[in-house]
Amino acid sequence: MLRSLAALWLLSGAAGFAQAQTLTGDVRAGQQRAEMCIGCHGVVGYQNSFPEIHKVPKISGQSAPYIVSSLRAYQTGQRRHPTMRGIASALSEQEMADLAAFYASHSDKKAAAVPRSASVEVAALLEKGACMVCHGANFSQPIEPNTPKIGGQHADYLFVALRAYTVEGNRVVGRASPVMSGIAKRYTLAELRAMAAYLASVEGELSTVPQPGFR
Repeated sequence: MLRSLAALWLLSGAAGFAQAQTLTGDVRAGQQRAEMCIGCHGVVGYQNSFPEIHKVPKISGQSAPYIVSSLRAYQTGQRRHPTMRGIASALSEQEMADLAAFYASHSDKKAAAVPRSASVEVAALLEKGACMVCHGANFSQPIEPNTPKIGGQHADYLFVALRAYTVEGNRVVGRASPVMSGIAKRYTLAELRAMAAYLASVEGELSTVPQPGFR
């Protein structure tokens, strides 16, 4: 059942990816626009305190289509986070494409084709959610470009993101995705933490690139 849902998600994601390709991002313009982002995403180990204390995600090395789709989700309220919605709502489609191109250009890391082995328990949890169907066998080669790389991402951020898919009826916290909500709700919080910890330990392609003045 979850594999079927994942397949449907990939089909809908392909449509979003096609839409994202209508604009070409400019790396230099994105670097200038990123001045509003580097206060959080350009500081190694920087922590956010909402909805709980956790490191802000590594976005350098993510795919451009995923970054654009994430910003759109904050614009529309599919992802509920007051600060990010305020920032995303002020961006045009071209500005989002430029930012995405800038952060995607920080792709100097290459994940191993085969990730480090998970424990038997965590491997079963990942299989239960069919995680590799969408995020790739090494969690750094998503099947669709607008699906995130999650290998090597911060564990506390991954947990907060996964838990957000289980939240309902909250105007400022939560993420709307029929597929991810259906998957995340099948786990206990302890199981979500265990998966997040493993994924963070995997060699990935994501990083935080320190920007001038924020080292």
